[in-house]
Amino acid sequence: MAHSLSAKKRIRQNAKRRTTNRARKSQIKSQIKRFEAAVEGGDAAAGGEQLRLVTKKLDKSAAKSTMHKRTAARKKSRLARKLNKLKAAKA
Repeated sequence: MAHSLSAKKRIRQNAKRRTTNRARKSQIKSQIKRFEAAVEGGDAAAGGEQLRLVTKKLDKSAAKSTMHKRTAARKKSRLARKLNKLKAAKA
């Protein structure tokens, strides 16, 4: 158990950041599921809109250091590839 005031404060800060980070990651996962549902349904227009929203959330979480910027970039790239694959199959 922490004894010093600064260590106790650090524990409080970490707990607060952890809840914030978990909430952000949960929102991202939910948004990705919506995107994948649109792609599975074959709706490229809805998929494009969902990809825009996922990208926005990923960029925001990378900017706030919830996740590394390259992790966010990798996720965006993979999702964009799924959408492009759908668009190519439609054409």
